Amino acid sequence: MSRKKIYVLDTSVYLTNAECIYAFKNNDILVPLKVFEEVDKHKKRQDTVGAQARKIIRIWDDLRQKGSIHKGVRIGKGLGMVRSVSAGDISQKDLPRDLDIKIPDHLIIATAFKLQKEAETKVILVSRDVNMRVIADAIGLVSEDFQNNQVVDNSDNIYTGYSSILVDDQIIDQFYERKEVYLERPDLVLNQYVMLVSNANEKKTALGRYVNAATPLRQLRTPKKGIWGIKPRNKEQFFLMDALMNPEIEIITAIGKAGSGKTVVALATALEQTLDKTTAEYSRIIVSRPVQPLGKEIGFLPGEINEKMSPWLMPIQDNLQFLMGNDKVTLDMYLEAGTIEIEALTYIRGRSIANAFIIIDECQNLSMHEIKTIITRIGEGTKIVLIGDVEQIDNIYVNSTTNGLTHAVEKFKNFELAAHVTLNKGERSRVASYAAEHL
Repeated sequence: MSRKKIYVLDTSVYLTNAECIYAFKNNDILVPLKVFEEVDKHKKRQDTVGAQARKIIRIWDDLRQKGSIHKGVRIGKGLGMVRSVSAGDISQKDLPRDLDIKIPDHLIIATAFKLQKEAETKVILVSRDVNMRVIADAIGLVSEDFQNNQVVDNSDNIYTGYSSILVDDQIIDQFYERKEVYLERPDLVLNQYVMLVSNANEKKTALGRYVNAATPLRQLRTPKKGIWGIKPRNKEQFFLMDALMNPEIEIITAIGKAGSGKTVVALATALEQTLDKTTAEYSRIIVSRPVQPLGKEIGFLPGEINEKMSPWLMPIQDNLQFLMGNDKVTLDMYLEAGTIEIEALTYIRGRSIANAFIIIDECQNLSMHEIKTIITRIGEGTKIVLIGDVEQIDNIYVNSTTNGLTHAVEKFKNFELAAHVTLNKGERSRVASYAAEHL
């Protein structure tokens, strides 16, 4: 049986997942008073960080009703104790000269460092802040990331949504002739995309979608002439366009670096299925993205929000204008009519949306709680597309394995109404591609 440990959780852990205190089994959790103070600063934010701050404050208050947090109170049956710890007797001499106890992170480190010297059991600092963990390690304090939100070990193991399969020549011929073929592949998941490769000639290939074990592999429904001037340039874009055009698939996730085409392909297929009223599948397009740099400042009046968020929403408008042949007048007409909405994500979370094509860009900056909030607002007849690059994260409370987009990819990967595609190849100009690779 392993010895009991003491965990000191940094503010970032509580603001990522308020229920984190239930994840440490029978080990004890010590809460520096500075953490209470830092959490309190975030409670008025109108985003997930604010929601988590309010939630952990309620949890602490519930525990306080059961006993003294100062003396220690049991978190739950089979769990350890939670206890507050004061840094009142900690001075600068308790830390290396380069650290300053006037800085909140350094004071939390100092508290854990002093506990480590005094405690008979192992003390571990837990933080989502990489630099804080590095500093702790540099002074000899054991530190860990909070791993409870992780759905994969690392970003390389995120489900890609497709695979290549070697088959006999005649299988590919049959597939082209009949537009479908049966494949007995128990390793494939629902709506996984497949590239059939001839075992006699690797240049002979065919692209398809695996529906389920009882249904043949189907050819893609991607028009070779393209959609709204956008022609797929690689197999991943073919896969993505097929998923976006398929009415049977209601939730699509796409991961890809800048220039991979994920956003413009999503917008093109949205326009195709919305603007032609004779064949329209959806009544409107709603496009949004998180405004990470604004964070806690989203509590302003609507007019002020739109004005302040305009720089972050402008890339969406630029892409739409490009697809419309730089016809700003037509785009403005659709925007004024409400056929196309470019919204702040704050507004999306508070609505129940039916019969719409929704695109949420930059989803790598969302937490799993935010993603859940968004998806659970989806009404009948709505398709939602979640897009992002898990290697380009601005939100300090998530990383490539704990963000909401990664969670959505992994949790929906065997759901009959969902599909995912990872786009690895950039399709920008030769100069832009060279710069991205060499600068």
